[in-house]
This record gives sequence, C-alpha cells and structure tokens, in this order.
Amino acid sequence: MSEALDKLLLRGGHGKGRGAIIVSLLYALLAVAITALVIYGAFFGGITALLLRSMFYSLVAAAGLMVVGLSARSRISRVLCYILAAIALVPGPYLWYSYLDVIQRGALSTWMDEIMFLALCAVTFVLVRKTLGWALLVLSTLAIGYALFGYLIPGKYGHGGYDLARLSSTLFLSTEGFYGVPMGVAVEYIFLFTLLGTLLMKIGTGEIFVDIARGLTGRVQGGPGLSAALSSTLFGTINGSAVANVVTTGTFTIPLMKRVGYSPVTAGAIEAAASSAGQILPPIMGAAAFLMAEIVGVPYSQIALAALVPGLLYVLALMIAIRLEAGKLNLERDTAGGVAFLLEALKTRGYLLLPLVGMIALLFAGTTPTRAAVYCIVLALAISPWHKQTRASLIDLVQVCRDTLVSTMPIIAAVAAAGVVIGVLNLTGVGLMLSSLIVEVGAGNIWAILLLTALASFVLGMGLPTSAAYLLLAVLVAPALTRLGMPAISAHMFIFYYGLVSAITPPVALAAYAAAGISGADANATAVESIRLGFVKLLIPFLFFTMPGILMVGSGVQIGLAIVLATLSTMGLTLAFSGWLVRPLSWPERGILVLGALLTVWPTAVDAVDLATLSARAVGIVLLILTTLRLSVATPAAAQPLSHEPTSI
Repeated sequence: MSEALDKLLLRGGHGKGRGAIIVSLLYALLAVAITALVIYGAFFGGITALLLRSMFYSLVAAAGLMVVGLSARSRISRVLCYILAAIALVPGPYLWYSYLDVIQRGALSTWMDEIMFLALCAVTFVLVRKTLGWALLVLSTLAIGYALFGYLIPGKYGHGGYDLARLSSTLFLSTEGFYGVPMGVAVEYIFLFTLLGTLLMKIGTGEIFVDIARGLTGRVQGGPGLSAALSSTLFGTINGSAVANVVTTGTFTIPLMKRVGYSPVTAGAIEAAASSAGQILPPIMGAAAFLMAEIVGVPYSQIALAALVPGLLYVLALMIAIRLEAGKLNLERDTAGGVAFLLEALKTRGYLLLPLVGMIALLFAGTTPTRAAVYCIVLALAISPWHKQTRASLIDLVQVCRDTLVSTMPIIAAVAAAGVVIGVLNLTGVGLMLSSLIVEVGAGNIWAILLLTALASFVLGMGLPTSAAYLLLAVLVAPALTRLGMPAISAHMFIFYYGLVSAITPPVALAAYAAAGISGADANATAVESIRLGFVKLLIPFLFFTMPGILMVGSGVQIGLAIVLATLSTMGLTLAFSGWLVRPLSWPERGILVLGALLTVWPTAVDAVDLATLSARAVGIVLLILTTLRLSVATPAAAQPLSHEPTSI
C-alpha cells in the first residue's frame, strides 16, 4: 500500500482490506466536500440557513456512520451502519430540492417529511450512541417521548400533546430542532475553527507552542511541569477539548514530568488541569464562545473579552501551584531552556504564529470570526511552503480535512441531539418550568439558587462535550439566574464553568482519567489532585455574581478593582491549598490564608461603600500580605536530595 493511501486509511474493525480502503477514500472525499461547503458558506454566504445546515449535517452524519460501520465487529452491524450512512445522505438534498414547496405550505409537514424526520432521528440516535454514549441519547429520546406523550402527565408539567406531524414540522422543517442555532454554530464556527487548528498543528505550530513554553519556564525550578502546563494550555486554546488535549500533549509531557521527579499522580493531575484550561480560554473555548454569543445576543469579541480574566486567573493559580510543588520536591531546573532558547525558537519558526496573530488583528479590526478564520487558513497555507519541515502536500491537506471531521464529529452529533432537546423544550415550555423549580426550591435566596444551579450544571454537564453541555444548561438552568436580575453574560458564564468542571471532578473526570491512563497513577487520586490544582473553576464562578468586573462588566474602576481583588484572593488560596512556601505551611497558617482570601472577595457588590464590606476586604488584604511576607522570609527547611535516577515510564 502506498504511503499516501496509508495516510488516509481509517483504522477500523476489519483492518486494511478492500472494504476499509473504499470506506477510507469515501470518508476522505466527504471530508473534502464538507470543508468546501463550510468555507464557501463562511466566505461567500448566500446559502439559506436551513439548507446549509441540513446539507452539512447529512454529509457529517453519513461520514460518521461509515466510521462506526468500519469499527463494527459483526458483519450485520457493519451493513446496518452503512445503510444508515446512505440514508443520512438523503435529508439534506431532500430539503434542498423541496425548499420552495416547504415555504409555500408554511412548513406544514407531509407524510414524506415525517418519514424523513424519523429516518433522521434513527441516524442521529445511532451516531450519538456510538460516539458519545448513552447520556445524550437517553435525554433526546425522553424529549421526543415527552413531546408525544406528555399529555398523559397531569398538572403543570404536562401539555396538550403534539403529534408526529407537528414534531416533523418543528424539528425537521425549521431552524428550531436538528437545524437550530447549535447546528448553525457547528457549521459556521466549530468546524471552521477546528479546521484552522488542525492545519496549524499539521504545519508545526504546536511545536512552537512547546518551545515558547520551554523558553519562558525552562530555567525556573520545576520548569518541565510549568512547560507542560503552559504548552497544554496553548494547545487547548486551539482544540478546546480537555480529553483530546490530554491524549495529544500528555503522551510526551507526562513522561517528561515523571522523569524530573513529579509523582505519577501529580504529573497526570497537572496535565489534566492544564488541558482543561483551553475550555475556558479564548479564542474558541470548546466552541462555546460562539454559541454563547449567539444565545446571549452579543458580539463574539465581547464573550472572548469577558472570558479572558477568569481564564488567566485559572492559569495563574495552576502555574503557581506547579512552581510550589516543584519547590516542595526540590526539583532541578531545565538548563537548556530560557530566554536564549525562546529567541532561537522565535527566530527559526516564529513565522508559524502569523495566522494566530492575524486572527487577533482581524477580530479587533471588526472582521467577522468566520471571515477571519478563512483568511487565516489562507495565510497558514501561504506560509507552509517556506520551509521543508512545515510544507504540506495535497495528501496532507486532505488528511487535515479528514482529521478535522474526526475531531468535530462527536460535537456535531451532540449539537444535533441537543437541538432536538432544545426544540422540544421550547415547543412544550418545560425549560422555563425547570428554571422556576430552581427558584422555588431556593426560596428566593440568591446563594441557595447559585448553589442549586451549580449542582444542576455539574450533573447535566457530566461526560458531555463542552458545546453540548453549555447548550443544555443555557436552556434549562441559565434562565433561573437571569430571572433574579443577574446579567445574562454572568449567568451564562456561571453555568458554563460548572458544566465543564466534571472534566476533572469524579465520578466522571474524563480528562483526569485519561491522564491517569498515561501516567499509570490511580484515576481517582489523579482527579482529586486535579481539583486541588484547578480549584479556580469551582470558586471563581461565584465572583461572576459578586464581582462582574472580572467579566469586563461595569466601569473602569469596578473592572480594575475586581481584577486586583480576585488576583489577590486566587494567589492566597493557591498558597493555602499547596501548603508550601519556602517551607511547609502549618494548618493555622493555611487557615489564615484562606480567611484572608475569602475576606478579600467579601460577597457583596464590588463597588459597595458600606463600612462592613470595606473593612472585611481591608482585613483580608492585610492578612494575605502579612502572612505571605512572614512565610517568604522564613528559614526554609532542609531540602531532601532528589534521586536523579530516571522514573520508569
């Protein structure tokens, strides 16, 4: 088999046979077609939303079921998946062909539309089951069951009932169900920006990220851990998936950290916590930034700006914790890193950062995100041939299209299923009922409602991709906060953070478990350590209510004061949770740091002028400063020599 064909071959259940070759080539062809459709729609436009989204999803679903069939063990399952893949190709062209007729009859469904709707449900449910598991499949099935049989439920949680014709009209012939806002974001943003990220990785931008991280942190104690965290964070800003980031970067960062002295548990926890940073850092945030902009109704740039400070506080706390852990273990420095290494990396391969610099410049210039992404793709293709190592061949570009489809397929399946759930919730009005229930249980107490919302967001977000988790929470939970007068952007950021924390929190903790698989450590111990390192995700969302200034909401004074206070509090809590600064910290010292950190962000509005609030914050700042100064000038305990024998990997 030729090298080019081997690059495009999908590894499946029946290996390298003729069937696998045919499926791989068809998959690559579909990937190229999807890429062309997305780029054309993003740059030229002119395609009606329903038609663009339906054609896009038909192609993606068909490709996804082909891969599922390729991986199937039994011949019957394989054939059924291929039949469903052929069926998936029908709804998009069908709507394209009958679009004018659908408009003329006011989107009222016919028997053929109902058949198409049922076929699309079968395609989506199988794809969701095979790519995401049972959670979203059960939820979407219950949603349709509720729409059809909800009239049997007595009381306010029932409804008048909707037949198959009404469901087909709402969920298939309009932009309220399968082809709603989530699918629109998938075709306009998620696939496009993932394509850009995959292309940048192909030409070597990922390697320059690692070099930059090593140059910035190499000569600091615990440099390999800091480099791993920083490089994983930079990777995450492109792909936005915590688990994918762990399995991509963790394969070389975790062994490196173990080799210099970090324990397997700590090495895995650092990687998991750092990889989850990309979900909350602009520009992509697991595609949720684009979804939030559409749902909240504000420009994308405002969402990205609002997410910047909380994301940087998370990274700051993580980097401080890693540095303190290195001091506690008395780890060595990376003498090969440093400023000279950084300058050399930028000199030889710094041009690979041009697409990202161009993206930032275009967005600040007012260019739409979709057009900016297309321009940056073109720029990446233009700089690729400058050096042999970064040159991408035609086969490489096809592979980029294929890899983009592979990485986005679970997200697209998730938004299709989530679109069904959202469509049913809007149709029946039950979404508002859940928000009302949260408010009722909370008895009007804002802190009780915040805690209930956090718990509901955590449970609903378990195991779901970033975008799918946010979509469900935005419809089911966020209205409970906005009804209390909380700004929309603060409410949506709150549920967004708690919907993502399950990536490092048991019992799911997919990112931590993936890192534990690489490090060889206990999975639950790795997850607990990840929480200690990434505690900001649990605490800082409450500041979105008490200090909206960290989301860039309010006056300049409010924003500046909120950032300063939140930073001081984050640093104090990081020291307390680490339990070390020059020497081990006693429990009373750690308690004082926690008290000072909490008083610094006393839970009232940041611009409050009452004496109690000002006094609490002043006392908190004084406690933090005096305790830190006392610890930093204390005589360090004798460091235990570290064994320099390489850790087994």
